[in-house]
Amino acid sequence: MSEKKYKKGSQLFAFARKKAHALGIPQEKGVKMADLICRIQVEEGNPSCFQQQEVCFQKTCCWQASCGAAMSNG
Repeated sequence: MSEKKYKKGSQLFAFARKKAHALGIPQEKGVKMADLICRIQVEEGNPSCFQQQEVCFQKTCCWQASCGAAMSNG
């Protein structure tokens, strides 16, 4: 089984900015990446949890690989 590829740093931030723009989410100067991703999660109807939990229960979350949370088996 291959490791899930993930983005980090400037690549992740660029991806988040592009996704936020597509969703019409405002991006004020100085916004933190984690805050922007949480806004995207809310806009998409998901819990706002990026880098805020030790265990992830959202099996379809596109941010999970970059979040750092352990994936739940349950």
